[in-house]
Amino acid sequence: MATGLTVAVVGATGAAGQTTLRILEERKFPVRELRAFASERSVGKTVAFGGEAVAIRKIEAAAFKGVDLAFCSAGSAQSREYAPMIVKAGATVIDKSSAFRMDPAVPLVVPEINPHAVRTHQGILACPNCTTIVTVMPLKPLHDAGRLTRVIATSYQAVSGAGVKGIAELREQTLAWARGEAITPKHFPHQIAFNLIPHIDAFGPDGYTGEEMKLVHETRKILEAPGLPVTPTTVRVPVFTCHSVAVTAETERKITAGEARDLFARFPGLRLWDDPARNRYPMPLVVEGQDDCYVGRVREDLSSPRGVTFWVVGDQLRKGAATNAVQIAELLLR
Repeated sequence: MATGLTVAVVGATGAAGQTTLRILEERKFPVRELRAFASERSVGKTVAFGGEAVAIRKIEAAAFKGVDLAFCSAGSAQSREYAPMIVKAGATVIDKSSAFRMDPAVPLVVPEINPHAVRTHQGILACPNCTTIVTVMPLKPLHDAGRLTRVIATSYQAVSGAGVKGIAELREQTLAWARGEAITPKHFPHQIAFNLIPHIDAFGPDGYTGEEMKLVHETRKILEAPGLPVTPTTVRVPVFTCHSVAVTAETERKITAGEARDLFARFPGLRLWDDPARNRYPMPLVVEGQDDCYVGRVREDLSSPRGVTFWVVGDQLRKGAATNAVQIAELLLR
């Protein structure tokens, strides 16, 4: 492995963890030594990195001695338990769970949008929710150009956003349907094959789900717009990879569809993919495996004189999780 840092990946066997390993290799991040961690049932198994088989270790304080940087791809409960322990051992933690996102002392970072936020970290930095990242990428240039006054966002979220169990459920249900067998949901509350489920995370007393409120609060924090009105709806769809979001954004200064296209085309990390006459618009099959978020179907809002409507798609395992985390690490190195 290359001369550089000792890097830990916690949750290395999960979908986000596996993608993190792949992104570290693709972007040639300076890893001197990789340490892989997962649940106790995975200890002794291996993951591939740099042409080597790396053994999975047990998560304990002593195992992080000498680690410079740790990527946490576990759940929020695990992150709350492990991240402070890892920081105490001397590492900087980039966490992908919801555990620390709204902590005022923890930067919530999308490198193309608020790179300055990394300067305030106290050992832990947070990645936003995958849907938030895909949504906020095109919102940033609009906000800079015209100041956002309202956002309406409806997301269509792939099953891999629910981890390896979500991927397996869609695959198994699709095969069962093809064989004419009965379908019994296990991971999702309803059948996901050939269906849409407008329910991701628990419902609150106001009728909004936890996933939807993440989009509200995280968007405000990243854009440093604490009073920005955001109305979200999140839907699970039978797609393996990539989250898609239909967005209507209103601004103080009118931004035409043409100006919005220009803003999107020039913004780093966005790719304008907008030629409806040639059936050219973002789709999960086009965007899967890409680090850029693709924006299309750009048009002026018929219901508001200062609104613009668009469709954005991003690979939530890459830019929505692993790529964003590695980009944060690159910022720290700089």
